[in-house]
Amino acid sequence: MLWITRSHVHVDRVACPWLITRFVDSDAEFLFVPASQIEKVAAESGAIPFDAPGVELGHHENRCSFESIILKYGLKEPGLLRLAKIVHAADMAEDIDSDPIARGLEAIASGYSLRFPDDLENLESQFEVYDALYAWCRLDAAKSKP
Repeated sequence: MLWITRSHVHVDRVACPWLITRFVDSDAEFLFVPASQIEKVAAESGAIPFDAPGVELGHHENRCSFESIILKYGLKEPGLLRLAKIVHAADMAEDIDSDPIARGLEAIASGYSLRFPDDLENLESQFEVYDALYAWCRLDAAKSKP
């Protein structure tokens, strides 16, 4: 499937493609366009929009887009839910201190954006970070199990 979001990726717009390719659509392809073009390009291409204003897979009821995708696709794996807390805190400025790892993830996202201004190259480079963080989250969730 084809997916579309705003250009100039940061935390949520990297985490969402990672989540989509790992848990929803392993053959996903991504388009990055200016926010003003998302509706038009999505209609023309049939792409599924995410992390953009007014779309189903966006920010709603204090959820970031990563959490909206988890909800939409019924993903419940404990490690993934732990990762969702980190992504939420890193993406939502008002909640940045709600998870001790969030500031680090936000700093990593900023650094990758400086090193890789091309959105697809940025994704390709950061997916390894999310794979590693997810592995840690699975371990952390298992330790927290009563």
